[in-house]
Formats: sequence, C-alpha cells, structure tokens
Amino acid sequence: MSPVVELKDLDLVYVTDREAVLALQGMNLSVEPGEFISLVGPSGCGKTTLLSVIAGLLSPSRGEALLHGRPVAGPTPKVGYMLQQDYLFPWRTILDNAVLGLELTGRLTKETTKMARELLAEMRLGDTENQYPSQLSGGMRQRVALVRTLATDPELLLLDEPFSALDYQTKLQLEDLVSSTLKQRNKTGILVTHDLSEAIAMSDRVIVLAPNPGRIRSTFDIPENIRLTQPFYAREAEGFNTLFHEIWRDLEPSERGEG
Repeated sequence: MSPVVELKDLDLVYVTDREAVLALQGMNLSVEPGEFISLVGPSGCGKTTLLSVIAGLLSPSRGEALLHGRPVAGPTPKVGYMLQQDYLFPWRTILDNAVLGLELTGRLTKETTKMARELLAEMRLGDTENQYPSQLSGGMRQRVALVRTLATDPELLLLDEPFSALDYQTKLQLEDLVSSTLKQRNKTGILVTHDLSEAIAMSDRVIVLAPNPGRIRSTFDIPENIRLTQPFYAREAEGFNTLFHEIWRDLEPSERGEG
C-alpha cells in the first residue's frame, strides 16, 4: 500500500516584487495510511506552508508532493483541512454548517445529510442541529468544524493548531475526541501545533522542523505505550517526560534559528 502523503526533495520559494524567499528546502516525508504525525518547530519554520502544499493550495518550486502516489494538483475532497478558527457561518444553523463541504462538492443528499447528523450525534451535538453558532461554546463550535471536515469523508485530515484558542480543559477533551474519532475511522492525520505535549500525546511520530529555510531537523517515533493511550492519560505514561525533554532539547537550536 502506497503512502497517503509523500514529499520528495520538495522546495518552495515565495517570490515577491522585491525578493525571493526559500520557505521550504529538501523536504522528504512519507505518511502511511492510518498514521497520525505532528509537525513542531518555531514560528517561521514552514509548518503551515507545508500543510498548504499538501492541501494543494501552494505548488512546490522543486520536487514533488504526492497523494496516494499521484501529484497534488490542487484542492481535493480527499483532503480535509481544520483550522484554529472554526469559520462557521453565523447565519446558517449548525446542521447547515456541518453539511457545507458536501454542498460545495456537489454531494449533498439525504444519505450524506443523515451521515452528518450521525456525526453530530457522535460529537454530542445532536441537540444543536437547529441552533446557530453564536449559541455554542468555543469547544462546541470546534466540534462542529470537525464534523464539517469529516462529513466529506476525506482520506487525510490536516489540522492547523485547531485547539490553540480553547481553554485547557476543553483542549484536552477535544484532543481525546479527535484522536479516538480518527482511529475509529482509520483516517490519516497531520497536526501542526506549538504544544509539544499535545504532539507527543496524539501522534505516532513527531517531526521537528528547523527554520530559515524550513526543513526537517529530526523525527521522533512515539513509544507504543504512549501511542495506545488516550491523549489525556498519555501525559502520565512511562517515558512521556523523558521523551518531552529529549524533543525539547532538539527544538532549542531551532528556536534560536540555528541549523
């Protein structure tokens, strides 16, 4: 079975009227079906840019970005993108927001609407279908955003700091919910986060990026005893703190902008 995502010697250059900036350099990465990885590193190391390339929103300047062995040629329903902000339309009901992706891709039917309703129920939002975003808490709105992303049945989920604006308790609850939902549905996920504990607790691998230009500095495989534990409890698992400090030490030169 081919990797869901494969990057081969990928560079990306931003060109403006005044200059050309090398944002990503020599990116080589494979993400296997059902795998969940996290990208960590300092601001400006290209984490979100890399997600944009995988999503087909930016084209590489050199090298390849492949999705199931085929070049990424633009946005596709096979890739779902969940952001820090929920971007729910305030004038649409929760159900109408949840099925927006289905509408935009021409797949809104009675059957797919039923599936969206079932997803809302799974997320403990079944009684909010006819409410509006202003009536929901931040955590509930992010759950609606997750339902909207999952309703199109993407093969790959890209998560760009989706919990960073939430209070700590809600953030931990959503980590568990997203992790368990993706595992149950055998989805592949790539998470961008500044929270190293979150990255370790949720992931199979943590990829550390270095800046100027953005590139892979190192990769850490998460031990099985942590991987098989819910994120909330994973932080208490044996070896978690040791791994946290190991990755933290590796991050320090990146934070200083050193290679």
